[in-house]
Amino acid sequence: MLEQRKEKGISQAPLLKAIGVSYAVVCYWETDRSVPTAPNLVKIADFFDVSVDYLLGRTDF
Repeated sequence: MLEQRKEKGISQAPLLKAIGVSYAVVCYWETDRSVPTAPNLVKIADFFDVSVDYLLGRTDF
């Protein structure tokens, strides 16, 4: 997720707002201290316009 966010030049603020989680939660995800729940993975995928499989590294598309 961090890679997608940085590639698009997006700060954490729009992501937090779109997903409805706190700054701390996103920090945990981006530092591999926690993983998003399935519903949050779908929200993240929708935000970045990619598939959940892409976020999970199962596909390059």
